Amino acid sequence: MPERVAIIPARGGSKGVPGKNKRMVGGRPLIAYSIAAARQAASIDRVVVTTDDPEIARIAGIEGAEVVERPAAIAGDESPVIDAVVHALDSLAIHDPAAVVLLQPTSPMRSGADIDTAVALFEGEGRPVCSVCRAEDAHPARMYRIEDGRLVSLMPELAAQRRQDLPPVYHRNGAIYIVGPEQIARREIITRDMAPYEMPGESSVNIDTELDLLLFEAVLAGRA
Repeated sequence: MPERVAIIPARGGSKGVPGKNKRMVGGRPLIAYSIAAARQAASIDRVVVTTDDPEIARIAGIEGAEVVERPAAIAGDESPVIDAVVHALDSLAIHDPAAVVLLQPTSPMRSGADIDTAVALFEGEGRPVCSVCRAEDAHPARMYRIEDGRLVSLMPELAAQRRQDLPPVYHRNGAIYIVGPEQIARREIITRDMAPYEMPGESSVNIDTELDLLLFEAVLAGRA
């Protein structure tokens, strides 16, 4: 039977937060939260961590994930994540997965239930799935480019609208991407036709800075 495979890409390098995937938060390495969510999801058959870092590999093994050693050539700052995904699938001889569920370790607050719901959406819709969060503050109607010293609205037709009258917009929160073998063959994660899986803001924390780590630590402390 084709398998649903969760792949967690975890490089050792990070410019914003050095070593963030193995940083301790709430008494656990950051990557452990994503591995735990994937293992809790009933829809996931295999949980795979692809990494170039021996310490991350050690942590992933302890947490119960399969580990694929990622070559340095596809582990740089500019390396597309699809390269790591394809390499992991090839390394494990997974040639026709039912679904590839990409879980970025910098989104530690997605749950196993989130993953199961997103997989059900993928299978029901028959198209790729992307998790999103409603943009509450940074609406593009309030955003501008600067051209020749002048502000140019991104959405001039809505620039004068009251905030409460603006249509809802959503941004990718990075927590869950699901694609099938057709997208993998085309080396695609982001496609033109994606089904949205909406997540609340409190579950859409994305760790990019030291402040994000502190906020996540505070959220965990509040739940204790």
